[in-house]
Amino acid sequence: MKSNEEIIRIAVSTLETEAVAVDTLKSFIGQQFVEIVKLIHNSSGRVIITGIGKSAIVAQKMVATMNSTGTPSIFMHAADAIHGDLGIIQNNDVVICISKSGNTPEIKLLVPLIKAGGNKLIGMVGDSSSFLALQSDYILNAFVEKEACPNNLAPTSSTTAQMALGDALAVCLLDCKGFSEKDFARYHPGGALGKRLYLRVGDIQSMNPKPEVSPSSSLTDVILEISSMRLGATAVTENGTLVGIITDGDLRRMLTREGSAHDLRAKDIMTSSPKTVTADMMAADALQLMKDSKITQLVVVENGVYIGFIHLHDLLKEGII
Repeated sequence: MKSNEEIIRIAVSTLETEAVAVDTLKSFIGQQFVEIVKLIHNSSGRVIITGIGKSAIVAQKMVATMNSTGTPSIFMHAADAIHGDLGIIQNNDVVICISKSGNTPEIKLLVPLIKAGGNKLIGMVGDSSSFLALQSDYILNAFVEKEACPNNLAPTSSTTAQMALGDALAVCLLDCKGFSEKDFARYHPGGALGKRLYLRVGDIQSMNPKPEVSPSSSLTDVILEISSMRLGATAVTENGTLVGIITDGDLRRMLTREGSAHDLRAKDIMTSSPKTVTADMMAADALQLMKDSKITQLVVVENGVYIGFIHLHDLLKEGII
């Protein structure tokens, strides 16, 4: 077994080798890359991405990234393509074929079939003199000096370079399309990421109880309202208009300060200028306001009219945090 120091050295060396491989790609970005971006951007078809072995896995990741950023894409395994899946490719589709060597038997069989269909072929390849490179209409140069594998065999630096080049292409296309946060939310409706981008205060507030007392309500009524509604606070309203808020903390501080509180009313202990949000505010922005103000709930109002509460626990439950 290697020593701790040796394991750390190997890990750092791997990262350094792969970092050099990615950094080298910058010198390959030029006019041909620009033409590839414009070709895909102006295409009325989809992007079909294919490969075999580890390159097929990279292709799947590229497809996932492009689909999630507004460029319709489909994965086609190179081996399956020559056994029936070639029908995936339609007339206006652009094909990206990924291969480190560009000379594998499956690629040599597949490329002429793609060319015969009249589709534009982009080769992402590590050898610019390979069969794939020579047959492609455009080349994404993914050359790496060496793999991070000590035997220079296992695809490590090469697949990292392919991934990075695919990301560069996807991000350029994203920017060319003017892909916005709203677009991103439309493609990512599930999970915390999607919720941060589309979930609004009103979507959550409407599911909460609506604690409410009047300025003249007794201390007992205030305590009962806060306890029964379980939000740690109640709004103080007059004719539906918000005039203040009372929280658990307000009650504790009041009892510490006043001692006897039999004659106190809601108006005597309320905070008259509470932090408020509107129903159409993004839930993520409401969370930030809670953090900045060091509070756990916000009153939701519309034109000064009280409509409910949003609580920190609501945001925890939705996975926003």
